Amino acid sequence: MKTTQPFNRSRVLLITALAGLFAAACSDDFVDVNSENQNSETYFNTEEDYQNALIGAYDMLQSSYLNVMLGEIASANTLAGGESATDVIGIQQIDDMIHTPTNEQLRSIWSWVYAGVNRANYILEFQDKIDFDGKANVIGQAKFLRAYYYFELVKWFGDVPLVVDRRITFGVQFEIDRTPKAQVYAQIEEDLIYAANNLPAVQDQAGRVTKGAAQALLGKAYLYQEKWSDAATTLDAVINSGPYDLMADFGLVFENENENNIESVFEVQYTDLEGAGFGCLQCSEGNVAVGFNGPRQYNGPNFESGFSFNVPTQETYDLYDENDVRRDFGILNIEQWAADNSGYNGGAGVSYTEGYEHTGFFNRKYIPRQGDANIGDQNLTNPNNYRSIRFADVLLMAAEAHHENGNDASAQSYVNRVRARANLGAITATGGDLGEAIYLERRLELVG
Repeated sequence: MKTTQPFNRSRVLLITALAGLFAAACSDDFVDVNSENQNSETYFNTEEDYQNALIGAYDMLQSSYLNVMLGEIASANTLAGGESATDVIGIQQIDDMIHTPTNEQLRSIWSWVYAGVNRANYILEFQDKIDFDGKANVIGQAKFLRAYYYFELVKWFGDVPLVVDRRITFGVQFEIDRTPKAQVYAQIEEDLIYAANNLPAVQDQAGRVTKGAAQALLGKAYLYQEKWSDAATTLDAVINSGPYDLMADFGLVFENENENNIESVFEVQYTDLEGAGFGCLQCSEGNVAVGFNGPRQYNGPNFESGFSFNVPTQETYDLYDENDVRRDFGILNIEQWAADNSGYNGGAGVSYTEGYEHTGFFNRKYIPRQGDANIGDQNLTNPNNYRSIRFADVLLMAAEAHHENGNDASAQSYVNRVRARANLGAITATGGDLGEAIYLERRLELVG
């Protein structure tokens, strides 16, 4: 469990009311409510005001579980799963590559991520109102968050409306044109460069953005744009200067008690507080994806039941070498697990119900664990953080950047650090074969 708790829900609710953001909702009802921003121009008068607003900007990260889960389902790694072919139809459509303007899940990503943009912009709109010690740190965090949200939007939607240093007020969102993706990326780069130059290597509170997180996300943005040299230089700085390393035991990386570990460059912080229902899953302070990932009606050791979404495919499982420790710690082979625990419950063994598109595999990285101290619903308020950027990811991004930039020696060195932790031998390939090996390594390391 977390040793520090930087985010307080009551303060978030306060700042939500004060900010008057075009807050995300589970429908379009927000366009019909009255604006509550009549006092917003008089709000920022103390450092505490900025810190409270910053908590509100962080809070929208918790809704991003949907981005993560749908991104996997849209890939070749996993299938939608669920109870039936009509269980959360929007998720099933994304699995089938049917993308429509009425897809509720895609609309939710759009609305909630833009709510995050708006909360960051609220701070930046008034960034020059007062001065205080540590102000550059606060502004750096706000700019990182805005960049993080815009990066999510550009990955999902390409050209998107770009609004900087001002709020999107009620009704105005329908009048803003889409901005070319290149311009959105330019703003992302500008924000992250500022953040990297003004944030410390280590923050006082776990979960707050650091210099290394800003550099890592900047390197990733360069990578997406195929700016290989910039990506290599930026990611090298994280590797060589940051306080990060691989955890020795891959099997411990995703356990609840190892949140914010030495491998975590940036994590989305979750808590076990109540605050969600099936009418508004993104309202949860917990990691909803954890409950969605687990086997249905499970009875056995270690894990809790879930809703059997986001199920890894047989093809994905078969990509792993038999000696690769990541396979069995990243993917739960439920049939093998049942066989290994046949003596459970006096010989009754492990039981579960097969869901739709049952493959026999589940995302073990994020499955509810027995003993998770959940105050709220086990499936909706799981406290396990999402490891958004890990040091292993940084190493593999750097490997890709160096390979594409013609430096295969550095690429081999980085990818082999990741492979060594997985109990695999070194790669000696060069050229196109090395590129393919790096892509495969990313898939094996980051699945789920």
